[in-house]
Order: sequence, then structure tokens, then C-alpha cells
Amino acid sequence: MKTSYLDYAMSVIVSRALPDVRDGLKPVHRRIIYAMKEGGYDYNRPFRKSARIVGDVMGKYHPHGDTAIYDSLVRMAQNFSLRLPLIQGQGNFGSMDGDRAAAMRYTEARLARSAHSLIEDIDKDTVDFQPNYDDSVREPTVLPAEFPNLLVNGAGGIAVGMATNIPPHNLGEVIDACCAVIENPDVTIDELIEKHIPAPDFPTGGIILGRTGAMQAFHTGRGSVRMRGRTHIEPFGKDREAIIITEVPYQINKSRMIEIMAECVRDKKIEGISDLRDESDRHGVRVVVEIKRDAMAEIVLNQLFKFTPLQTSFGVNMLALNGGKPEQMNLKQILVAFVDFREEVITRRTAYELRKAR
Repeated sequence: MKTSYLDYAMSVIVSRALPDVRDGLKPVHRRIIYAMKEGGYDYNRPFRKSARIVGDVMGKYHPHGDTAIYDSLVRMAQNFSLRLPLIQGQGNFGSMDGDRAAAMRYTEARLARSAHSLIEDIDKDTVDFQPNYDDSVREPTVLPAEFPNLLVNGAGGIAVGMATNIPPHNLGEVIDACCAVIENPDVTIDELIEKHIPAPDFPTGGIILGRTGAMQAFHTGRGSVRMRGRTHIEPFGKDREAIIITEVPYQINKSRMIEIMAECVRDKKIEGISDLRDESDRHGVRVVVEIKRDAMAEIVLNQLFKFTPLQTSFGVNMLALNGGKPEQMNLKQILVAFVDFREEVITRRTAYELRKAR
């Protein structure tokens, strides 16, 4: 029993739930991107049915349920889940309201340009390959990754006895921080925060309250970042006001948030709201909270922050596989691990091109 459970736990930790610090991907995401590259579903080629892609991944590399593969593919195409989506989707790929994507037989997908940067030079002996589950083809153990995907897109996963929750960051800021680490290996975390990466950068926007949580996470690998939706107050009708919500905190279901607001009004936790409606469309988020004539918008807004998910926190836990072992890492450790990996990739690529030239 002991050895069986240990084997299972290690399998979940290493082969399912935790991302690799080098390319920021879990095995299922890596296999999807590699299978799409092998199938020729490039960003400059026509879209292909998602069912075809899922079939390729399941048949060659990932012998698990098709739902798990399709859900992973869908998430990589959602611009409200990833800071830099790795797949371009065509069709219904879900929404911030928690709507599920259409079935895989209806949707189509291809690699996004950003995914090509993760897989560039894979055919130049830059990374190690391993046999797939039935030893019929080979698959990469890691992708060459030209940018630090772990920090840019973040990650989340629950393993056995441990979990990871890494927030997304701004691509330009992360690249600048990588350059700083290359130019000065002794750069401190405080200098990286001060000059390059002040805080996470969530795809749904919003405002980060205070820098203590982010600084703690960058220094120790753990922390709590408080987020708040972006709001403003505008005049409405005759001598009345309305609170307009234009950005929602990361990973918050917008329709559920509005339901909670309505429940607070019904239970008289929040008074002063006369109407609530969602005017969001494909151009952006717009939730309108109409204020009663005798109420003050600022007070109602503070109550919304207090009682609803309009203000929430993101628990950062920067755990990733480093050298095949799970490790709690701070900001600089992640950047150094990525830079070291890129150095190895470029050295191997140069050696390969030298052999070819001879």
C-alpha cells in the first residue's frame, strides 16, 4: 500500500499537476502543442477541428480521457485565462460567465504565434526526447521555450500533498527581468521588483491593492495578492448615479458575482441599489449598478468590495518542477532557471548546426 500510494503521488506530482519551471507547461499542455506542431496546425494555416487535434494527442501521447485534453486545449485559447493565449480558437470557447465551450466537434483551433516561440528549434536537438506510452513514437520532455512561459501565463494545479498557484505577468516586464539577470547575475529580487516586475499582470485587468502581498510572493514564493475590479461612477438619469464595473478580478465568474450582488440586495446587506444589469458584449465588460436617489455611490461601492467578489485575493504559491523535483521558488530562482535552460538550448542548437555544416 505504501509503495503504491507513493508511486501514485509521484506520478501526479511529476506527470500531471505541476508545471516545469523551464517551459511553464504541464505534460498535457506540452503534448497538445507538440502534437499540433507535428500535425502542421500552424498559425498561418487554416483552422482544424478540435476533435481532430484531441484525437492526435490522445492516440499518440496522452492516453487519458478526451475531456481532460479538450478542457486543457480550451483554456489555452481563452484570453481571460491566459495572459498570452497559446492557441487560436474559432467558435465558442467559453466565457467569463462560466459558460462551457462548445463540443469539440463544433470548434476549430490552430497554434497561436506565441506557441511557435515555445516550440522553435525543437528539431535541432535542443531538448531531450523520451518514448511515448506505448513506445511507438517519441515526445519531448520539455519545449525549447523562447520566453519564460511559467511567469507570463502562470499556472495552477493540485497534486498530492502540494499545490501550485502562479499568477500571470506582463511579457515585456518578464523579458526585461530576464535581460537584467543575464547582464548582472547578482541582481537582487528588490531590484527586479523596483525596475522590471512590480506585480502580477492579470488578463482580465482589475487593480492590485498594495504591494505587500506581491513582494512577499516574489521573495518567498508564497503570498496573497488582493485584487479589485475596476470601477467608476457616472451620472445616471436625473440627479442619480450609477457604478460602472469595466474590469473583473482574475478567475472570478462574472455572472456569479452579479448573482451574489443581487443576493446581498435581497438580504438587505447592501442598501441603496435600485437596479443591476450586465451590459457586457464582445467588446468588453460593462456591469451597471444603479444607485437609489437618496444613497451615496461611494458607500455602496465600498459595500460591494466588502461583501461580493468584486474584491478578492489570489493566493500565490510558486511551486514548480525544477530538475524533475517539486520546488518552492522565488522570482529570481524562476528567472535564473529559465536563463540557464535557454543557455543550454542555444549551446545544443549551435552544436547541431555545426555538425550539419561539417
